[in-house]
Amino acid sequence: MLADSVHAVALDQRGHGDAERPRTGYSLAGMAEDIVAFMDAMDIASAVLLGSSSGGYVAQQVAAMNPHRVAGLVLVGSPRSLQGRPPFADEVDRLCDPVDEEWVRASLAWFPLFHPVPEWYLEDRVRDGVRTPAHVWRETFNGLCDATPPNDLGSITSPTLILWGDRDALLAREEQDALARAIAGSRLIIYEGTGHLVLWEQPDRVAADLKAFIATLP
Repeated sequence: MLADSVHAVALDQRGHGDAERPRTGYSLAGMAEDIVAFMDAMDIASAVLLGSSSGGYVAQQVAAMNPHRVAGLVLVGSPRSLQGRPPFADEVDRLCDPVDEEWVRASLAWFPLFHPVPEWYLEDRVRDGVRTPAHVWRETFNGLCDATPPNDLGSITSPTLILWGDRDALLAREEQDALARAIAGSRLIIYEGTGHLVLWEQPDRVAADLKAFIATLP
């Protein structure tokens, strides 16, 4: 959905998809270091980073610690902080291998959808979840929740676009306003009638907003 002028690269984070599944390295800082190492390996000096949900938390960490590598930041349904334990934390802690497909399928209900999402896409997410070992689920979850919020470590100076659905049951409007205030010059766009998984529900609109944002960058 992006213009030909956009060189888009997607990666599987440590432990997920086709990436390796080591026992360690799932702290927020470790996952951010993986992004920088990936950019080094791809010979990318700087890039616009787009992160959805917790991926946006990792992108914030990269921007806070390596500002010269981030030409722009797009945060899609991204938290300002993940400290504390959400209601499903105990379920993640109890996971064991092999991860149960029905549990993964049921976990999608944590984030209600308000726009149609193709069934094939949802089934791909279930397969991804089943392939992810229990230790990766736990270590990633705990690594994110135990971390100091990136904005508390250093100011994010990259041009930033924040996209948020107003029916997000996980992230309140007040948190998104706080995130926008914490990043000087950032812009918050509210997607009406959209839940937490903005990128799943409205990919066309996200692509359009991303293209418009890129056009404003030096």
